Amino acid sequence: MNAPTSAEAPLVEVSDLRVHFAGRGGSMFERRPGIVRAVDGVSLTVGRGKTLGLVGESGCGKSTLGRALLRLVPTTSGSIRFDGVDITKLGEGPLRALRPRMQLVFQDAGSALNPRWRVRRLVAEPLEIHRGVAGRELRTRVDRLFETVGLDPALGSRLPRQLSGGQRQRVGIARALALEPDLLICDEPTSALDVSVQAQIIDLLRDLQARLGLSYLFIAHDLGAVRRVSDRVAVMYLGKIVETATRTELFDSPRHPYTQALLAAVPVPDPKRARQGLTTTLEGEMPSPSYPPTGCNFCTRCPVKHRVKTEHRIDCHRVEPELVPMTPAHAIACHLR
Repeated sequence: MNAPTSAEAPLVEVSDLRVHFAGRGGSMFERRPGIVRAVDGVSLTVGRGKTLGLVGESGCGKSTLGRALLRLVPTTSGSIRFDGVDITKLGEGPLRALRPRMQLVFQDAGSALNPRWRVRRLVAEPLEIHRGVAGRELRTRVDRLFETVGLDPALGSRLPRQLSGGQRQRVGIARALALEPDLLICDEPTSALDVSVQAQIIDLLRDLQARLGLSYLFIAHDLGAVRRVSDRVAVMYLGKIVETATRTELFDSPRHPYTQALLAAVPVPDPKRARQGLTTTLEGEMPSPSYPPTGCNFCTRCPVKHRVKTEHRIDCHRVEPELVPMTPAHAIACHLR
């Protein structure tokens, strides 16, 4: 695995990325063609040896964005530069050569691992296919991978169903590490685990990053996990990024009303602290990505849109805000800045 370099350029640069899917609109009695705007004009960066946390409600496009970065889903427009190379323009051959440097850690390792294969074979497969490793060297490298993720190599003879949830997730991480990647897309890697095991996996990911210089895009609902593992955080709503900031700035001084609502929804064990914290709440559900609102995509649920119209004379239903830097490290997409 490659250690982080001193280069200033980030490992991943995403510019105005759009991922749209053909769909059907209306009710079951209507068959009007529609477009699902899963990712709709996203720009972000992932630094070398750093972690970008990506948060938002279910259906906002987080997982689609992660898969788009790996070219597992087709992109509609925009660019994805990986180590300076625009991978949206690569053909099958060059992309295959680049894929070992970008790997995915799945949410549910139990579903991601072939239930009929011994876990040793699951971890060995990438080495056999991409590196042509075999025999004693293959066994040695697989054993080393098991030890890297905190597993006893003797567990390699078991089937996935014979392992605990935490052990299966460690196998999934070992498999992702087999080809010595630079980037891991972690798609909610702890959400299917018990709380105590979640903490162990988070600690493992942090340790691997420190030792191996990995870069992470860490997708999660759990804001506590995001706070522990991330250097920067991007907040996504209905296919768009609405706020980006350093971890400290975002959790201590959230500016966008959607971010404030997400943080307000996190349970606080101390009632006194809970009463003193953020109180922003959301009403209704997130609109369909097939028919997003005009103007600001958050306007249908925003608790402060009337202030925007009164104080700034801007109709949020008509005018879309841009993602504007408030400080060098903190940007928001809201008219009420």
